[in-house]
Amino acid sequence: MKNLLGCFLLLSMLLVNAANARWGSPPKTVTGVVTDASSGTPLQGATVTVKNTTTATSSDADGKFSITVPSDDAVVDITFVGYVTLSVPVKGLSTLSVKLNKDINSLDEVVVVGYGTQKKADLTSAVSSVKQESFVKGFVRDAAQLIQGKVAGLSVSTSSGSPTAGTQIQLRGITTLNASTAPLVLIDGVPGNLNSVSPEDIESIDVLKDGSAAAIYGTRGTNGVILITTRKIQGGGKSVVEYNTYASIQTIARRPRFLNAAEFRQFGKEGYPFIDYGMNTDWFETISRPTPFSQTHNLTFQGGNRQTSYTANVNYRNWEGMFLKSVNRQVTLRADVNHAMLDGKVKVNLNVISRQRNDDGGFNSYIYRQSVIRNPTDSVYDFQGRWKERNIYFYDNPLAYLMETIARNESQETRLSASVTANIARGLNAKLLVANVQSESMSGFSETKKHVSTTKNGRNGNASRSTSASEDNLLEFTMDYTKSFGKHRVVALAGYSYQDQRYEDFSVSNWDFPTDEYSYNRLQAGNALGRGEASMSSFQSLSKLIGFFGRVNYNFGDKYLLSASVRREGSSKFGANHKWGTFPAISAAWRVKNESFLRDVNFIHDLKLRAGFGVTGIAPGDAYLSQTSLNYGTRFLDNGVWIQSLSPVRNPNPDLRWERKEEVNFGIDLSILKGKLSTTIDIYKRTTRDMLYNYSVPVPPYLFNSILANVGVMENKGVEVLVNYNAIQKKDFSWETSVNFSTNSNKLVSLSNNLFRTTASFFTAGGTGEPVQDYTHRVDIGGPIGNFHGYKSVDIDANGLWIIEGKDGKPKPYSQAVQEDKKILGNGLPKYYAGWNNTVRYKDWDLSVLMRGAFGFQILNFQRMFYENSQPQILGNYNVLLSAFDKVYGKTRLTNSQAYVSYYVENGDYWKVDNITLGYNVKLKSNKYVKSLRLYASGLNMFTITGYKGIDPEVNRGGLAPGNDERDKYPTTRTFTFGALVTL
Repeated sequence: MKNLLGCFLLLSMLLVNAANARWGSPPKTVTGVVTDASSGTPLQGATVTVKNTTTATSSDADGKFSITVPSDDAVVDITFVGYVTLSVPVKGLSTLSVKLNKDINSLDEVVVVGYGTQKKADLTSAVSSVKQESFVKGFVRDAAQLIQGKVAGLSVSTSSGSPTAGTQIQLRGITTLNASTAPLVLIDGVPGNLNSVSPEDIESIDVLKDGSAAAIYGTRGTNGVILITTRKIQGGGKSVVEYNTYASIQTIARRPRFLNAAEFRQFGKEGYPFIDYGMNTDWFETISRPTPFSQTHNLTFQGGNRQTSYTANVNYRNWEGMFLKSVNRQVTLRADVNHAMLDGKVKVNLNVISRQRNDDGGFNSYIYRQSVIRNPTDSVYDFQGRWKERNIYFYDNPLAYLMETIARNESQETRLSASVTANIARGLNAKLLVANVQSESMSGFSETKKHVSTTKNGRNGNASRSTSASEDNLLEFTMDYTKSFGKHRVVALAGYSYQDQRYEDFSVSNWDFPTDEYSYNRLQAGNALGRGEASMSSFQSLSKLIGFFGRVNYNFGDKYLLSASVRREGSSKFGANHKWGTFPAISAAWRVKNESFLRDVNFIHDLKLRAGFGVTGIAPGDAYLSQTSLNYGTRFLDNGVWIQSLSPVRNPNPDLRWERKEEVNFGIDLSILKGKLSTTIDIYKRTTRDMLYNYSVPVPPYLFNSILANVGVMENKGVEVLVNYNAIQKKDFSWETSVNFSTNSNKLVSLSNNLFRTTASFFTAGGTGEPVQDYTHRVDIGGPIGNFHGYKSVDIDANGLWIIEGKDGKPKPYSQAVQEDKKILGNGLPKYYAGWNNTVRYKDWDLSVLMRGAFGFQILNFQRMFYENSQPQILGNYNVLLSAFDKVYGKTRLTNSQAYVSYYVENGDYWKVDNITLGYNVKLKSNKYVKSLRLYASGLNMFTITGYKGIDPEVNRGGLAPGNDERDKYPTTRTFTFGALVTL
C-alpha cells in the first residue's frame, strides 16, 4: 500500500511539473512598498500594473500594495505622476521594494507661473522649475542656495563665510545703473526675501526668466521672478511627522599666507627693517574658533482629511562662524491650513510664518584686518595682564578690539496671508488673497572703556543703537476661466492688485559714559550728545502700488500655443506726469512633435519652438526721488537768534518715471530617446530704456546742481542651455545628469538725449580705499559694465619700482604716471557660467555631486595690492604676505608704495566641486511607527580649480564695480555636514 501511495505521489508531481512546463507557473501574490528614491518617503497612489494585462492596484498611504500576478515570469509596471515608470520582473520574488526617481523631463509636470500654474508642455516662455528632490543638499544659507548651479542664466554666489551673510543672486546680467538687480521673490504669492522661509520647508522653486513670463508683475518683474512654493499636504491620508536634523563643522577653505613670527625675524636678519617684540603670536588664531559647530533642527507635522489639512513647521538654526562673536541664531515657525467646503467649491487657506533672528555683531572687517597685519612678534597682554596696545597709527590689538565690543542684532518678521478660492461656475474661479508682512529690527553696539576708542581716542565709552520697522500690505483679487471646445482650449485671467509699504528707522549714538554697565541700553547717560558731538536721526517712507492685469492662454490641438498679458500699474514713487505705466507681453509656441510629419518619429519624444516679447519696469527703492529734498545744515545767528539752515540736495522732477525693459526671447525644447535626453535652449536680448542717471544742471534756475532723469539705454544679451539625461534607470541602479551653460554680455548704449547730456563719455566706479585712494572701474558709453581701469604694469626697475605703459604705448616710471596713461585692464563680470549635476543611486544608497564654474573674467586682488609689499615703512611694524618677498617679473622684490596696477588684476576663472552628498535609506523591517529613515553626509565648497591667488575667486559681482576682492573679506569656508531625516 505504501509503495502504491508513493508511486501515486511521484506521478502527481511529474504531471504538475509537466503542466507547469506546458502552461507556466501558477498565479501568486506579490506585495511591496513604493517610495521616493531620494527621500525614502512612501508614495501614496502609485499605480501597479501587470504588464500586458488590465490587472492593476494602487499603493496606500504607507506606499504598500498587493497584487496577484498570473505566473512567476510576470513583470509589473509601477507608475506615479512626475516619476519615471519602473518595470520589475517578479521571478522568484514575493515582496518588492520599489524606489521611483523623479522624472525631470516629464511633460505633465506642473510649473508655477505668474498667478497660476501650467503644464510644462504648455509653456510659451522661459521658465525653470526645480523640485525639492533636486535641491542642493546639506548646509544651505537660504532658498537661493537650494538651486545654486541648477538654473541656466541664474548666478547664485556666496562671497563671504560669515554665518550672517546671504547669497548674491542675479538673473541674466545687470540691467540698471541705480536700482537693485535682485529678482522679485514671492513666497506662496506674497512678496518676501530668500530667508523669509526655512529652506527645509520649501516644496519647489520656479524661476520666470524672460520678459514675457515676468511682465504680468509689471515694475517688480524686470530682474526676473522667483516663485517659492512651501510644502503642503493634499487632503486625505494619514498624519505624518518628519524630523530633519543635521550638524556641521567648518574649516577655512583657503587662508591668506602672512608671515609667522619666525619668518618675520628671518627677513629682518636679511636686512629688512623690522621691530621684534619678542613674542610668537598668531593673531588670526587668537580671534578664531577652533572648530565652529552649527546645528539645524526641522520638525514638520502634516495631516488632515479630504476637507481640512494642515502643515506645521518648526525650524531652529544655530550657526557658528570661524571667528569669535560671529554667530547666527534663527527660529522659524510656519502653519498652513487648508479647508474645503460646499462640496469642494470653496477653498480657504491660512498661512502664517514667523521668523526671529539674532546674532552677535561684535566681529567686523576692521578686526579681521588687524589680525592679519599686526606684528606677529607682538603680545596680546602686557606684563600686568592688560590688553597690549601701542601708540602706532592703524595698529590695534584685534582680540582686545573684539572682546571689548558688545553688539547684538535682532530681527523679527511675521507674515500672515489668507486666501479664498471659489468655483463660481464650471471653469470659472475667483480668488481673493490678503497678506500682511511686518518686520522689526534692532542693532545695538557698545565699546567699553578698555576699548581703543577710549584708550587711544578718549571716547570714555562709546555706544549706539538703531531700530527699524516696516509693514507691507497686499490685496489681490483674480478670476480665471477655462474653456475647451473641440481642439481649442482657452484660459483667461483678470486681476487687481493693491500694495502699500511703510518703512521707518531711528538711530542714535553717544559717548563719554559714567560706566560700562549700560552698554547700548541707556544712551542718555552719555555726555557727547548733549554737547552736540554725537548724532541722532530718524526717517520714514510710504509708498503705494496699484495694478490691473490680465492674461489669455490659447491652445489649439496641443500644437499651437499663444499667451498674451498686460499690466497697467501706478506708483506713488514717480512724478506727477508719469504715475502710471503699461507693461504688455506676448509669447507663442509650436509643438512640432504633434504635427503629422513628426508624430510617428519615435526617436523624437517632444519638440517645441518658443518666441516671446515682454515689457517690464524698474522702480527705485527711494519713495521720494521725484520730489524736492532739503537737508538741515549748520545754524547761524540772526538778530540774536540761532536759526537752523536748510539747503536743497535734490531737484524735483515731475517727469520721473519707470525704467522700461524690453526683452525678446527665442527658445527650443527638445526631448529624445523616450524622454531620457532633453535640452532647453534660450536666446535673449534685453534693452533697458529711460534709465535713471544724475545729470549736472545750472543753479539757478535749478535749486541743486544735479537732477535725476530718465535718459540712459543699456543692452544685455545671452544664450542659455540646459541638458538633462536620465542615463540609467534600473531597479537597483540609476544615474541622472544635468548640465547647464549660459553666456551674458552687456553694453551701456547711451546716457544722453535732447534734454540731458553727460559732460564726459564715461564715469568711474569703485574704490581702493586708503592709502591708494583711486577708483577701480570705468564705465564707457558704448562699453560694458565691469571694466577695470588703471595703470598697466609692464616691468620693475632695479630699485623695485613699477614701470608702466604710458598712453603712447611706451614704458615709463610709475612716479611719472598721469590719468591719461590708464587703460582697460579686464572685466569683473564672467562671460560664461556652467554647472554640472550628477545623481547616482544604488539600491538604498544615493550620491549627488554638484559642480559649477565661471569663466572669462578678472579679479582685482586687494590683499596682494595692499599686503604684497616689502617697502621699509610698511614692514617695520606691520605684517605682510609671504609672497611680498617674491621677485616680481623674476627680477627683484617690490619696494614701490602701494599702488593699483594691472599686476594685481588676475584671471578669475574657476571650477568648483561645490557639493557632495552621500545618503542611505535605512531598511526598516515592519516598523509601524517609523515610515522611513535616511542618513546622509555632505561636503560644501569641497574643491576649487583656479589660477587666482586670493582666498576665493567667487567674489562680489553686484553693482558697478564687480570683481573687487576686498582685502577684509570674511574668508569662505568648507563645511562638512552629517544629518538624519526620519518620517513617522
